[in-house]
Amino acid sequence: MSKKVLLTATVQSHICQFHKPLMKLLKENGYEVHVAARDNLAEKNGLAMEYADKVFDVPFQRSPKDKRNIGAYKQLKNIITSENYDLIVCNTPIGGILTRLAARTARKKGTKVIYIVHGFHFCKGSAKKNWLLFYPIEKVFSRISDMIITVNQEDYECAKKHFKTNVQHIHGVGVSTDKFFPIDSEGKAELRTEFGINNNDFVILCTGELNNNKNQSQLILAASILKNKISELKILLAGNGPNEEKLINLIKELGLDDCVNLIGYRTDLNKIVSLSDIVVSCSRREGMPLNIIEAMLCAKPIVATFNRGHNELITDGENGYLVSPDSPEDMADSILKIYSNNDIFEKFADNSIKFSKQYTVDVVVKELEKIFFS
Repeated sequence: MSKKVLLTATVQSHICQFHKPLMKLLKENGYEVHVAARDNLAEKNGLAMEYADKVFDVPFQRSPKDKRNIGAYKQLKNIITSENYDLIVCNTPIGGILTRLAARTARKKGTKVIYIVHGFHFCKGSAKKNWLLFYPIEKVFSRISDMIITVNQEDYECAKKHFKTNVQHIHGVGVSTDKFFPIDSEGKAELRTEFGINNNDFVILCTGELNNNKNQSQLILAASILKNKISELKILLAGNGPNEEKLINLIKELGLDDCVNLIGYRTDLNKIVSLSDIVVSCSRREGMPLNIIEAMLCAKPIVATFNRGHNELITDGENGYLVSPDSPEDMADSILKIYSNNDIFEKFADNSIKFSKQYTVDVVVKELEKIFFS
């Protein structure tokens, strides 16, 4: 009889985007793999679930105040009780909390519960209210976790110091070098032709859900500064989310319709990254941003905001620039430096590849294998 594992998160797209390497590893080691999360895949342009033997649509909501989470908790508890899992791996703040609550009885009967942290809401420099609210919650819930796995060093050191459970660290969730790799100028030109982009355009890509944390308005404001300095400027915002209308209005207000394009949620990001010149991220909070690692593997210079995830991936002045999340002026200035100086561009591109090697699928799978099966 095969062993059974349940992976949970608030939404199914999280599992699809971040946990294929882990799911594949579990299946290869004899596990029947189940997933429980809210089905949001229709919103994600046909993103597909792979390696799952059974998928439960559990209506988790991101807001802890949403009463629908009560029903989600009851549904999840019934699933855990009826399926008798050997292992449960939970993710995301709400998914992680409700899963660990629902698994308390199962854990007493021998089910192992692991929580993968993709970025604590409290960290160095975060608001005091985040520490007051989220730190006590995570500390209490660490006691009903058999293991916590972090994807960045700052979270690892914090959890190791303050939480009474087994704490492990991995280098992100693993990026595929089969999909993300440097291409030559001819390949780049072919991709631009395929997507209707002029070969002379200076293309900036920014990827992420359109929300307050991802802070795309900073790049749009920077574009209003750069428009008269980079005549062939083209900015691609990949993603969807609650701030879409707000960002569209800002683009129109600043007269940037001709150079800033919202291209929606993409399942072909490897091509979009490859045809771009640089990649920008404006996030206020990141754990270990997949989009930046993907860009680095494709030899792209980076301009990103200060936060623990970006700080771990980007060495300022070596493979990119780090700027304040509240300064469009600094962001515009950093982009202009890369645009106008080919030596800087080439240095950052070369270093991006070197710095990204420890975050590939091959490296992370070996780390997961050691954690789960050694």
